[in-house]
Amino acid sequence: MKYLDLTLPTPAENLALDEALLDACDAGAAPPVLRFWEAERPFVVLGYANHAATEVNLAACQAAGISVLRRASGGGTVVQGPGCLSYALVCRIPDAPAFGSITQTNVFILGRHQVALQNLLGQPVRRQGDTDLVIRDRKFSGNSQRRKRDALLFHGTFLLHFDLTAIEHLLPLPSRQPAYRAGRHHADFLMNLRLPASVVKAALRALWQADDPLGEPPRARVEALAREKYAQDGWNLRF
Repeated sequence: MKYLDLTLPTPAENLALDEALLDACDAGAAPPVLRFWEAERPFVVLGYANHAATEVNLAACQAAGISVLRRASGGGTVVQGPGCLSYALVCRIPDAPAFGSITQTNVFILGRHQVALQNLLGQPVRRQGDTDLVIRDRKFSGNSQRRKRDALLFHGTFLLHFDLTAIEHLLPLPSRQPAYRAGRHHADFLMNLRLPASVVKAALRALWQADDPLGEPPRARVEALAREKYAQDGWNLRF
């Protein structure tokens, strides 16, 4: 597996790069890859089917100049920005039986991440809900996936040194919650790992044997997706 440690200038470009890497792998034009990035400023990103007016405090975002975008994968709405390490894992579905379904993929990938983070932290890490990693029932990693014919994108975040008060200000309680959340507000539900990003990156690169750099990403496809999709209210605010 290749690796790519690349943060592009805008939220739209960063979301577009995840999709472009998936498209290239699905078309057989690029290998599997593990990508890392960390947004330079906060922004909100909706899951594919989320309703913006329900899941986001749009007035607070507008007042603070916070962009609201929509990703191509499922899951809930999150705030990303400095102190929140984002990753994307692009895999070929035929490469492993565990990639045969959404549920199998969740269990396989998060199970591997659970063990790697547990070894790194020296304390128990558990998988909760469908796609969360937690310590003592406090979430530090949320994840989602998108699947095509021959490739899948599994991406998510690790809260490391993020301003959790920003989440409280910008997002109401989600309309759908895993049972273990038990109605807790963001400040009581989320936690930072307080680890350097470099340490988490090294652990995941070792786990996935992402030894060689990818080289040049598909920039033309990224630019087109960012311009025509991720920068458009017709996509971002369509629900």
